[in-house]
Amino acid sequence: MIVTTEETREVITGNHAVSHGARLARAQVISAYPITPQTQVVELLSSFCEDGSLDAKFIQVESEHSAMAALVGASSVGARCFTATSAHGLALMHEMLHWAAGARLPIVMANINRAMGAPWSVWTDQNDSLSQRDTGWMQIYCESNQEVLDTVIQAYKTAERVALPAMLVLDAFVLSHTAEPVEIPSQEAVDDFLPPYEPDLRLSTEDPHSFSGLATPDTYMEFRYGIQKSMERALEEFQRVDDEFYEAFGRRYGLIEQYRTDGAELLLVTSSTITSTARVVIDELRDSGRHVGLLKIRLFRPFPGELLRSLVANAKKLAVIDRNIGFGVGGIFAQEIRAALYNHIQIPVFGFVAGLGGRDVRPSLIREVIEYAETHEEPEDLIWKGVKL
Repeated sequence: MIVTTEETREVITGNHAVSHGARLARAQVISAYPITPQTQVVELLSSFCEDGSLDAKFIQVESEHSAMAALVGASSVGARCFTATSAHGLALMHEMLHWAAGARLPIVMANINRAMGAPWSVWTDQNDSLSQRDTGWMQIYCESNQEVLDTVIQAYKTAERVALPAMLVLDAFVLSHTAEPVEIPSQEAVDDFLPPYEPDLRLSTEDPHSFSGLATPDTYMEFRYGIQKSMERALEEFQRVDDEFYEAFGRRYGLIEQYRTDGAELLLVTSSTITSTARVVIDELRDSGRHVGLLKIRLFRPFPGELLRSLVANAKKLAVIDRNIGFGVGGIFAQEIRAALYNHIQIPVFGFVAGLGGRDVRPSLIREVIEYAETHEEPEDLIWKGVKL
């Protein structure tokens, strides 16, 4: 086993940031099936297993459904497990995602956001991961390659504390295949931060229990109640782990990030890499005297509704950019935000959908979003931006 004693700085892609995160977390079982644009993640992990950088069992399977099934078994005996996928691969896993969450297994998965067909696409939007929002998996949306690597490590610590699986999400190509400088912590430092996984209950002949058996109506509902209560506890644990990570490594991300929000009357709400472009626009507008600010939602499940309400309490309007679409309703982040505010705060929420299928969300489009929200009083649930009609 190769153990690094010093932090290093390397220029790596988002996919390889995921790989290094899983290596540093000392994943013990990795099971995956290749799919563009995720394949590089598990390719590098397989190399780590081969050269001894990672002491893990790498399982080659015939499908993503089998990949998650293998990890359900491995996690049940107490192994720290990892996989990665995209789009239709994640959809094929859907059944097993329920099994992993229902069995309270802290599996960590990276999903590289890729648009769903038809028509066929390999470019980014968030409908693949958001289609899984009610499976019981925690979801964290990342903006940079550094955040990707750090989030893998944070996800394991949180998942193992609350006994729920975690999915970190990054944009196809915008992050997955784009290289950025990334600080890679030493193995010793990560070992100090993330102790070995030691579940209270595991499949064992020495201490036999029944797992994932038949639950009658007299008992089933209590299992679901337990998942919900752990999701609620995960809000505090995510914040606690983020604080602990800051103490150990000097970086933190929060559940929702505020950017130049002091005195803002209009708050732009984004997630993932659209946030990076939005920062540039917000800087320009703030420097010209406009009262606008930015909120980046990083944690989507569990949804930090109480925190959101505290951050928007003094704003007059919200403008949400969704790189996804809930057909028949509108953008999914906008839906969640409206639900979180309902019965608490009355504030107009303008919902914009843009960037589907990897279409660029440029500064000019973000300026249009802000201009529209500033000049209209009646909020609209769905406003398309960038459609060529």
